[in-house]
Amino acid sequence: MKKLNWKFILTAALVTLALGAWPLASAGSAVPQKSTLNGQVVAEGLVKVGQRVSQGDALVKVKTIAGSMAASRATVTGVVTSVYVSAGQNITSGQTVAEITE
Repeated sequence: MKKLNWKFILTAALVTLALGAWPLASAGSAVPQKSTLNGQVVAEGLVKVGQRVSQGDALVKVKTIAGSMAASRATVTGVVTSVYVSAGQNITSGQTVAEITE
């Protein structure tokens, strides 16, 4: 009888833990957003943490001869959770500039 109670308690505890962690596992993951251009980041084209963006929205703009141009565009729709660059900073192509959580 004691073994049955022990197994029941262990099973109930494992099920409770698994169900409690399920929402965390299904939460959206952060998707890194990379620059496609080299240049100096301009303030007016810089996304902010907490900002909701749609796929294709400009996240970071850099100075060019013809004016400012998008150096990174959102690859997913979601909320910006991190921004790794600031206005005036020089960035390179392929550099991660922000993260978006879907």
